[in-house]
Amino acid sequence: MELVLKRNYFPDGTNGTLECGGKVICHTIELPWKNNERRVSCVPEGRYFLRKRYTKKYQWHIEILNVKSRSGILFHPANNALAELNGCIAPVTKISGAGLGLMSRKACAALKTLVYKALAQNQKVVLIIQS
Repeated sequence: MELVLKRNYFPDGTNGTLECGGKVICHTIELPWKNNERRVSCVPEGRYFLRKRYTKKYQWHIEILNVKSRSGILFHPANNALAELNGCIAPVTKISGAGLGLMSRKACAALKTLVYKALAQNQKVVLIIQS
């Protein structure tokens, strides 16, 4: 399964639309682009595999693998990129400003359902990030 994240970059955050097969799954918010610096930059454009992962903090969530010079990059709920993200991607239901969104938990649940179903069927899940 291929997920395509199309982005727009702003000084205060990065906004995106996540699609699968041409259908919008949700929108996304991230930190602004800062040359892939750990904890302060959005994920570089490219092609990444996704996997299901568990931590005490986020429970079951989606991890983005093989991000150059970085690790622990996740999809997790957040509505304000600058205040709540350290380089991860937050699914949101609606964009409300640069790096700002609404109803992130709802969007995250929809994304997890889609990705977990594909992974349970032994499909590889690829994320393609582009502008």
